[in-house]
Amino acid sequence: MKAFSANKSEVSQMQDICASQKFEPHRTMQSIYWTGRLLSRAIWNGISNYTACADPNVNKRREASFISAVCGFPKDFARGRIRKGQFGDDAWFSAKFKTVEVIEFDSSLDLLGVADGVGGWRHYGIDPGEFSSFLMRTCERLVSMGRFTPSEPAGLLARSYYELLENKQPILGINYIYLYDNILGSSTACVIVLNKETSSIYAANIGDSGFVVVRKGEVVHRSSEQQHYFNTPFQLSLPPPGHSGLVLSDSPESADTSSFGVEDGDVILLATDGVFDNVPDQLLITEMRKVQGERDPTKIQGVANSIAWMARSLAFDGAFMSPFAQSARENGIDTIELISSTYLWCT
Repeated sequence: MKAFSANKSEVSQMQDICASQKFEPHRTMQSIYWTGRLLSRAIWNGISNYTACADPNVNKRREASFISAVCGFPKDFARGRIRKGQFGDDAWFSAKFKTVEVIEFDSSLDLLGVADGVGGWRHYGIDPGEFSSFLMRTCERLVSMGRFTPSEPAGLLARSYYELLENKQPILGINYIYLYDNILGSSTACVIVLNKETSSIYAANIGDSGFVVVRKGEVVHRSSEQQHYFNTPFQLSLPPPGHSGLVLSDSPESADTSSFGVEDGDVILLATDGVFDNVPDQLLITEMRKVQGERDPTKIQGVANSIAWMARSLAFDGAFMSPFAQSARENGIDTIELISSTYLWCT
């Protein structure tokens, strides 16, 4: 495999971006968010046990917790939009919520999500990042308002998407075309909910975004990729007026959902297609094992950066037979153009 390379300008820009995207550390659970374009977004979260009571003589309540850090870059540094929650065509959100469902049960939740705007819309003068950004920002707002069911992340995606559909209609004082210009497009998406009290994960995925859970060097859970056919993932869409029947659009209810328990030391990769398309599982596992049980956010950030740059390097390596290239060959495709992003979560 070729050594990874990047010009000094790109490295410098990436470091500046990382430095500007600070994430609040939360107790003893680690996570790194690496977001961006072209294997650009990755999120690492580390789960560990947290003792709520400091007195060793008192019964201890243990729950999962994590520390987060975010970094990313767009495919095109010169033109890609970089702002909180967005790197180029891709967007992400992180939220915390504490709910009391009944008097004796109170649950602390952490939510993470990533959306990959479909780049093909750019050929029609539409910014792919607007749709994905709206989707994730709406998810974050709905969480803050408590308008979601913790065990149903697919419902959160659906509510966000339908709110987007409602906002396409003319609103008093807002120009109809202007509104459409800002939310047209389509996106894949993946949302994960961690119930810290029960150490349970609930996940929902639309398209070829997804996750992998590594435990002691082995893949123990992973999402199922949703494709209509090669390189055509399921996606949530909002087409221009009069084009509804001409644009691929899937229902948010078609999301692949799953739930499972997590253990201390698990490493979870939540990502869009950039990582999975470019980096074979074994390379991912090798990197992810480096932060198993790690408490230092700087080290976790370093591994996230390493995976993202690995994916970026391999995407431009014409001699490397990536998972995506192998799939393309099996489908009789000789020339491919890959625009992708990643989001990694380590535990």
